[in-house]
Amino acid sequence: MPDDFLSTDVTGPVLKPGQLLARGVCRHLASHGFACVEELVPSPGLRVDVMALGPRDEIWVVECKSSRADFTSDGKWQGYLEWCDRYFWAVDEAFPTDLLPDETGLIIADAYDAEILSIGPETKLAPARRKVIMRKFAFHAARRLHCLRDPGLSLAF
Repeated sequence: MPDDFLSTDVTGPVLKPGQLLARGVCRHLASHGFACVEELVPSPGLRVDVMALGPRDEIWVVECKSSRADFTSDGKWQGYLEWCDRYFWAVDEAFPTDLLPDETGLIIADAYDAEILSIGPETKLAPARRKVIMRKFAFHAARRLHCLRDPGLSLAF
């Protein structure tokens, strides 16, 4: 887990704006039967904000952008497309959505919930790639749970 995600504050971690959007996205997707993990690394050099596993084994990637600068500085997002069946941007209501590519999905979110405004095209993962990402998803989720149950444990992701 990244160091900036952890806090010694008894109220919990101090979340950055993009992490607050991710929380709202995860809550919304969970209400539709998805399981989500945040900050998953599908391959070296890439780290998706939210990866969601759906009730029909679909895999969605959601990138959370808190500002115009956050979006324009992201040059890696197209590398995420090969790791999911559908790709989405999650932004807040004030974000200039005309900046976002048309061929992707759009989610409007806040720290507590979200709404899917558009669903991008489906590009089914190849079976071998799906198997790899499902294993990464399961491994990542299990290690996160282990760290929560044993806070003294230090595991590199």
